Amino acid sequence: MTIEAGQSLTGQPTTVRQAGARRPLGELGRAALGRAGRAALLATGRPPVPDALEPLVQVHRRHHPQADLGLLARAYRLAEASHRGQKRKSGEPYITHPLAVTMILAQLGAGTTTLVASLLHDTVEDTELTLDQVGAGFGPEVAYLVDGVTKLEKVDFGAAAEAETFRKMLVATGDDVRVMVIKLADRLHNMRTIRHMKPASQVRIAKVTRDVLIPLAERLGIQVLKAELEDIVFATLHPEEHARTRALMTGHEAEPDTLLEPFARQLARQLAEAGVTAEVTVRPRHCVSLHRVLLRRAAVPGPDGRPQGPRPADFGRLLVVVEENADCYAVLGELHTCWTPLPGEFKDFVAAPKFNLYQSLHTAVALSGGAVVEVLVRTRRMHEVAETGVVALGDPSPAGAVQDADELDRTDPARPGWLSRLLEWQQETPDPDAFWSALTADLAGDREITVVTESGETLQLRAGATCVDAAYLLGEETGHRCIGVRVNGRLTALSTVLEDGDQIAVLTESLPAGGGQPSGPAPEWLAHARTPGARLAIERWLADHPARQPVVRTGPTGGQPAPPGRPTAERRAAPVVVAGRPGAPVRLARCCTPVPPDEVAGYPIRGGAVAVHRTGCPAGERMRADGRAELEVRWRPEDAPATGHRVTLRAEALNRPRLLADLTAAISGAGAGVGIVSAEVEPPQESRVRHTYTVELPEPAALPRLMRAMLKVSGVYDVSRPQAPDGGREPGERPLGPAARGKSG
Repeated sequence: MTIEAGQSLTGQPTTVRQAGARRPLGELGRAALGRAGRAALLATGRPPVPDALEPLVQVHRRHHPQADLGLLARAYRLAEASHRGQKRKSGEPYITHPLAVTMILAQLGAGTTTLVASLLHDTVEDTELTLDQVGAGFGPEVAYLVDGVTKLEKVDFGAAAEAETFRKMLVATGDDVRVMVIKLADRLHNMRTIRHMKPASQVRIAKVTRDVLIPLAERLGIQVLKAELEDIVFATLHPEEHARTRALMTGHEAEPDTLLEPFARQLARQLAEAGVTAEVTVRPRHCVSLHRVLLRRAAVPGPDGRPQGPRPADFGRLLVVVEENADCYAVLGELHTCWTPLPGEFKDFVAAPKFNLYQSLHTAVALSGGAVVEVLVRTRRMHEVAETGVVALGDPSPAGAVQDADELDRTDPARPGWLSRLLEWQQETPDPDAFWSALTADLAGDREITVVTESGETLQLRAGATCVDAAYLLGEETGHRCIGVRVNGRLTALSTVLEDGDQIAVLTESLPAGGGQPSGPAPEWLAHARTPGARLAIERWLADHPARQPVVRTGPTGGQPAPPGRPTAERRAAPVVVAGRPGAPVRLARCCTPVPPDEVAGYPIRGGAVAVHRTGCPAGERMRADGRAELEVRWRPEDAPATGHRVTLRAEALNRPRLLADLTAAISGAGAGVGIVSAEVEPPQESRVRHTYTVELPEPAALPRLMRAMLKVSGVYDVSRPQAPDGGREPGERPLGPAARGKSG
């Protein structure tokens, strides 16, 4: 659907129909009774509605045939009288603004109560009318909606007025989502007339619209409002790019459609032959949507290596509207049978609706000429909800009322999950600046995801949320006690970004029977928290508890000297022979500590020596990228060094008491001759800890046995052999240039 801009608000002449033969009153049909009632009203000398309201009434009747037009007429007369004499910046009478806002809502299909509140939405703010008078004349429901969208005075709140107005509006929306619906329609009409504002005001209003109101329209599912707001903001903030995109759209519209329209007719014939009743139309993209497609297209080089230009299929998509849910999948079957579907392009939002109740099947197929066409498939009811979101769900029912739930009504439209969470954390941010920053950050993600706990609980999170956010969504105490997370059956870092449909289990530490404090979050968690609720909880904990302990190191590491009498890795005889360089000094790399039977490669370094790295070691790869020749080397097991083979192992574990003692005991007990040369324990991060050990083995065969012994220690979930640390270089290796420096792994 489209919301008409600039529709005339003047009255239209009434069509007079010729009356037929008169019949007794008892024999009058319903249509005749309606005409008779209208004639009786006109006979009183006062029209049922003012002329200026007639276009709005016609639109409203299409959605609500039984609407109380008298209530609308009373609201209009009061609004017109209250705003009489006021002008907008465009010079028009002020009453044109509430009329235009109400027309937008009527086109969306909003109920009569919403339209009444919309006609009166600026009266309390800009006229002498009081909220009590609105409540006395139209009831507490209308008064609540009007109060919800009424701005707070700058005299009382100063620079914080805008932030506090949005806070007030969101709190009111928590009880009645129609407050935000009216605000969105109000902003849309103001954006349509933004050209009458000063340039600085245009930019400020457009940025607030972009950062707050457009995301709210997306969350409420009102796509027709969101699309037009996006286009106006685009034109305001980026006029040159908008003009280029509009010129492309105009040029495309002027040419015959040789792709989408013919394909739509072909698909309609195919569905008719298959017995599927469907309406197939071409759905043009709006300006911002096309701009995004063109940006993605330009970022991918074409066959000639140059950025790709627009294609005919970029300007629109096919929309298939059917009657039943099962028909959606029937259409999908015909599409994928008759044309080639593109892997990875199919998305089923019918079985798994988006957080804003959006439902559709998305797919893309390749036509015979190679063009790729996107297709959306949905039922009529899905289409209505996709276009107008919560407005299509109707007015919220009074508390305790029983109503027949539609299959799409899988959430309370008056209290969506994202709004409930937003209302929770906003109470803990009394500072207006902090609230505004948190609000814009929370709304930055344009979608939400659903994850499920292993116990079956469903969690709604913003896209980009991490395991930290999930832990705190389960409760602040759960977040503070979190020591690890299992995602889809595997242990993972708390910084892991969750995907839609993930299964998660939060592992928590056990507290002593007599009570006690949990270990609590680490400062690093703040970098991984994406939701305001998690950030606020972590900040409170860190403010009340001391910082973590620093790194603990035992034994020589890095550049520290080795104990006397213990030769370093570079000075030990290496059981390696270099092809073509007999007698050349050989140094086993410290970064990857190769041991037989690892695949290895040699690289010449200063002094005629050869550094031996494990194949794939990033340090060795850097040396080769810098132009060093790769030398063939092989092991000579018969020449094993007298001091044994030195190897570095890294253990990843969930932090717990006595972990260091248990790991060192496991290493010492792994076999005779195994000794620890050095150990490094990093500070816990996200309740995980990393231990790095350099050990000496009597023989290479002892390595897998040692790694298995370490992996059996409680809390250890991974044991690996690390390779080149960031920025690490072997002795004799040249410093890396800027181009090569970013290639290390």
